[in-house]
Amino acid sequence: MPTPEYVLALRSAVGHHLLWLPGVTAVVLRGDEVLLVRRSDNGAWTPVTGIIDPGEEPAVAGAREVLEEASVVAIPERLASVHALPPMTYENGDHAQYLDLTFRFRYVSGEPFPDDGENTEAAWFPLDALPPMAPEMHRRIDSALPPDGPAIFTA
Repeated sequence: MPTPEYVLALRSAVGHHLLWLPGVTAVVLRGDEVLLVRRSDNGAWTPVTGIIDPGEEPAVAGAREVLEEASVVAIPERLASVHALPPMTYENGDHAQYLDLTFRFRYVSGEPFPDDGENTEAAWFPLDALPPMAPEMHRRIDSALPPDGPAIFTA
């Protein structure tokens, strides 16, 4: 997975120490289908996810990630959930913890295609026939399904 330049700069200063990073999940809906990508690093199906760049608005970051990772244009409709993920350690020894902001997005145009090398597949899935996914990814999708639901703040 490509690492943003600013994260590489931080790593050069702090080594493997824990980085607190803002992340975004874009749950893109088209009728009763959701856009999913298969990650190239672990083969998992997920909604589009990514790191928010410094100064970037979270919803804008989500739209950018959807276009970069899946060649789809989508518009944010609402913040669905905010959740601090548990700390994680990457294979290279880097420690990170993410604050995930999940947004509901509405499909505008484009055919799913894994465009930037971060994913091996991109496709629409019926909401009642999702591929196997981590419970956390199901939680993110579920939080975005109501068109006008309140944002969920996990405690």
